[in-house]
Amino acid sequence: MELFLTIGDFSRATHLTVKSLRHYHEVGLLEPADVDPMTGYRRYTTAQIPTAQVIRRFRELGMPLEEIRTVMAAPDVDTRNRHIAAHLGRLEEELGRTQRAVASLRDLLAPAESAAVPDISLRALPDTAAAAITETVDMADGAAWMQGALGELYATVAGQGLAQTGSAGGLFSEPVFTDHYGEATVFVPCDGPVRALGRVRPTVVPAAELAVIEHSGPPIESDRAYGALADYVARHALAVEGPIREYYVIGQRDTADVARWRTEVCWPVFRVGG
Repeated sequence: MELFLTIGDFSRATHLTVKSLRHYHEVGLLEPADVDPMTGYRRYTTAQIPTAQVIRRFRELGMPLEEIRTVMAAPDVDTRNRHIAAHLGRLEEELGRTQRAVASLRDLLAPAESAAVPDISLRALPDTAAAAITETVDMADGAAWMQGALGELYATVAGQGLAQTGSAGGLFSEPVFTDHYGEATVFVPCDGPVRALGRVRPTVVPAAELAVIEHSGPPIESDRAYGALADYVARHALAVEGPIREYYVIGQRDTADVARWRTEVCWPVFRVGG
């Protein structure tokens, strides 16, 4: 025999607010066992309590309602667990970003005299043949765009039997920084002209004189490296017009451990080569 609870009693039993229960009913996530057609009163069964508790746990973990619905509707345990594992993986990535942000903020708040002097070098690079993708990018989607473009470039270079001759990199126009929307180029140096395919085009990355600093961690968190590099260039009156350049020495393709990623941030400067 099914035992029914009013929405208020079910709320007390599950620690879900009445407002949440009504919303979950409206979106089809947790439907009451019975709705009075005259009054609209909702009633739940005691058998629904575990389901409600699972939903509450998922919400505490920040899982979106649509994703919870997918998990709850999974046809088997393996499928359900894959969805849950994917969400937990995203939580771990977010925790890592939070921990790195906290560590960075603590460093910024530390006395300036305790900070290490940044290791900045001057470098002259020649023209370099490469496969490239150039697009106008909204930087809110910059990280995803970059990883997708790099994947396409690596696949195209390898698929055409070419060898990579250096670290992949990017060229970024001024509006990328000032407006967070502008032209960006991601490239992979290779030992021959790539045939145009999809978004990929052959290019020559122009020679440049650069001030270079290395950033540890994901490129999206490189603001401190940029700040140190800008300070160095300004102090030495070296700045010239030109796109900012990055080289992805170690990245997602090499290791899943973002702490081991290495990006060279490069600022164009007055001639430093011979």
